[in-house]
Amino acid sequence: MKFVKTILALAALATLSGTACADNLADIQKAGVVKIGVPQDFAPYGSVRSDLKLQGLDIDVAKLVAKGLGVKAELVPVPISSRMAFLQTHKIDLIISTLGKNAEREKVIDFSQGYAPYNNSVFGVAAIKVSGPADLANQTVGVARSTFEDLMLTDSVPKSTTIKRYEDNNGLISAYVSGQVQIVGTGDFVAYALAEKTPTNKPLLKYIINVSTCYVGMNKGEPALMAKVNEALTASKKSGELNGIVQKWLNVPLPEKIATTYQ
Repeated sequence: MKFVKTILALAALATLSGTACADNLADIQKAGVVKIGVPQDFAPYGSVRSDLKLQGLDIDVAKLVAKGLGVKAELVPVPISSRMAFLQTHKIDLIISTLGKNAEREKVIDFSQGYAPYNNSVFGVAAIKVSGPADLANQTVGVARSTFEDLMLTDSVPKSTTIKRYEDNNGLISAYVSGQVQIVGTGDFVAYALAEKTPTNKPLLKYIINVSTCYVGMNKGEPALMAKVNEALTASKKSGELNGIVQKWLNVPLPEKIATTYQ
């Protein structure tokens, strides 16, 4: 009898483990809705219109992916600093929010094929001469907390550099516009948008930290969901739809390396 109870207990544990690791795609399709974390303060990737509706490249890609899954998109604005936490606590099913890929992140979540370009760079006022990390000695650099710029600058700048971290990009932009910081680490297209707000003090490109790509993020152990997301992105690349979205928001074509990569 003790042996039988042990076998039953192990079987129950196996069943629970299988359920816990079940792919989320079936649940999403059953609900008819996919919850996607998107930016709301990061134009042109995601921002709020005057009618309070979201707009931007990531918003359009989120809708494209949801259509490919055959469900409606529930757009969930997420702070960049906590977007992965939203995913891991299952408040969202996917991240489509200028998410870059590195070895540390790949340990905890999975990534789709790339869908858009995103360069990480240092920008600043014309009067400050900077051409590389060494030139940031004794300087203050503003970044949005937990972004690639934050992580990469932390690893590369001299110890005398002060990295001033803001909770989101609105805070970073406001700090530059008000003169609190004169050098920022951010995405190229964000800096170009910022230049429109400060035409008399445009942030100039100092140097490129990293040439990056945006990916869709999802929890590990979801091969069916991954395949479906990649299927939607591949179809949009081949049809030209994704290129149209990138052209619309970034005024550049989808780079060939991204356009021809299907995994």
